[in-house]
Amino acid sequence: INLVGARIDDITLTNYRQTIDKNSPAVRLFAPAGTKAAYFSTVAWTANGVAVPGPQTLWTATGSALTPASPVTLTWTNPTGQTFRIDYSIDQDYLITAKQSLINRGAAPVTAATFAYINRLGAPTDPHEKSSWTNHIGPMGVFDGKSITDWDYDDIAAAPGAMVKFDNTRWLGFTDKYWLAAVIPGATEVASAAMLKTSGDEYQTIFSRPNQIVAAGTVSSATSRLFAGAKETNLLSEYQDNMGITHLNKAIDWGWFEFFEKPIFQLLDWLFRMVGNFGVAIMALTLIIRLLMFPIAQRQFGSMAQMRLVQPKMKALQERLKDDKPKMQQELMKLYKDEKINPLAGCLPILIQIPIFYALYKVLILTIEMRHQPFILWIRDLSAPDPANILNLFGILPFTPPSFLAIGVLAVILGITMFLQFRLNPQATDPVQQQVFKIMPWLFMFIMAPFAAGLLLYWITNNILSIAQQQWMYRKFPQLKVAAAK
Repeated sequence: INLVGARIDDITLTNYRQTIDKNSPAVRLFAPAGTKAAYFSTVAWTANGVAVPGPQTLWTATGSALTPASPVTLTWTNPTGQTFRIDYSIDQDYLITAKQSLINRGAAPVTAATFAYINRLGAPTDPHEKSSWTNHIGPMGVFDGKSITDWDYDDIAAAPGAMVKFDNTRWLGFTDKYWLAAVIPGATEVASAAMLKTSGDEYQTIFSRPNQIVAAGTVSSATSRLFAGAKETNLLSEYQDNMGITHLNKAIDWGWFEFFEKPIFQLLDWLFRMVGNFGVAIMALTLIIRLLMFPIAQRQFGSMAQMRLVQPKMKALQERLKDDKPKMQQELMKLYKDEKINPLAGCLPILIQIPIFYALYKVLILTIEMRHQPFILWIRDLSAPDPANILNLFGILPFTPPSFLAIGVLAVILGITMFLQFRLNPQATDPVQQQVFKIMPWLFMFIMAPFAAGLLLYWITNNILSIAQQQWMYRKFPQLKVAAAK
């Protein structure tokens, strides 16, 4: 706590490192004004006709360290007899509570209001701390019971007066990819708020309460809270449920599919706690999903083989009725019915995999629980791309390939497993489709290379399990292999 201005302006998160290097310094969230990464928070007052503490006020403190067991009290008295007091306390995690009291020892009543704000110098320059279509980074808050992520740093700067105002504030602040700083009024308070950019390239999120009249000889108090720390999924939910901080877990930008993504995360997190390795947990998650989808995949594979078996009949129909499209469609539907074939059965597993794949993608890029989690050998961070680039001979050559050419070992394994999987499928009769299926594995190798290693690990595991299932199906039902060959 900086006694000049009563600012919380120096926070490091000792459980988190800046890089995967074991000697990397701890993540620094807040830094004092005047530094390159200035980022801080404080509580303050406005009043009519009396002096109030400001950014340069030197406060007097009781106690030398703010800990969960030892609160700290700051006081300052103006020349007209009003004493301003801040009681700071902190829990075991990331929540700081500030109780503001105005003790009016003067001879006349005082009209005053309290407010709290976060000040940040400039927008983050790290390319990983930029908003994208999958993850909002920047100013945000909850107003009227709804989370608002519509405003980026540029939007605030471009707004009229470089300010956007809100009512019915539950909390607001700045969210980064993994970190959050937010000021929070009381659960039943009426507070107005604003996001703004100052002339000094500083961004602020601020909430204020209505004026109150503090009679002579009385005390007026208000309590604000500051969350400053890591966006740990379960902890945000605990603060939301137990501390009444509305939608605090929305600081993680789950998006529209939160109902599906969070169960995937909870299962993955539970598996991690069981096995102790997130890579193994991803593989176990893939196995569970494959087991759940096994009956569907069986029907898909059987339907594909049946489709190949009736290809001669389908071709004959198409040739015979090529000039009568409606009749051809009717006869094809009748053929499907007679042969007990569902032409859409092959699409269902793919359609089911899409939301699962997207949910895992969001979990990998959003949740701090996945940050810097190793797997084996060279895979030291499953939330980052595979670092073993083939084009620079795994780092021997002194250059970094562009992202679209940064083919890692996992991407090559992905291409190979997709190729083997397609080889086991019944071959398409259309020459164009045959060429597409030949090219697709190697195309996806390039497409997926820049994605998180954990996502590639999921897809590789899924391909291997698909290959194993296809081999098992061929052994159990030899007629399917015959149908595929025909």
